[in-house]
Amino acid sequence: MSFLDLASRRCSVRGYKPDPIPDEVLQQVLEAARLAPTAANRQPFRLLVIHTAGRQEELRRIYGRDWFVSAPIVIGICALPDKAWVRSDGKNYADVDVAIVMDHLILAATDAGLGTCWIGAFNPAAAKEVLGLPAGVEPVAFTPLGYPNAEPRPKQRLSLEELVHYERW
Repeated sequence: MSFLDLASRRCSVRGYKPDPIPDEVLQQVLEAARLAPTAANRQPFRLLVIHTAGRQEELRRIYGRDWFVSAPIVIGICALPDKAWVRSDGKNYADVDVAIVMDHLILAATDAGLGTCWIGAFNPAAAKEVLGLPAGVEPVAFTPLGYPNAEPRPKQRLSLEELVHYERW
């Protein structure tokens, strides 16, 4: 499949089958995340693989939707701002790096037939507590990871003409 086909197939999934994810498939998805480019190759991120079985109630403290814990796995991605490259004007690239890593992860998941849904509207304090995150580790995003239980809805996207400028704004 071409990259554009893969990018087109990726969608936000809000319903999952309880089917387990084979370890080799999970490892492929995690490997794609590991290979993501980061500023100055600092890799200022860590991934948390969280099996949802028996943990649904505490994981709902992080994000309260039932579909969040219906997948067999939730993956959390955390930034390590102290390890990130910092631009000369002080801009810390940890969040940018985490976004690139998450994008690699969700595209690899799509390629493997898995569904994901990038979640940023979670409770950071609950995430730190539930997951035992040490000081200096910031939860940035979560995604359920599992086999979708429904067909994707059509995506709405702006046209290239609305999004792209050439040479100057």
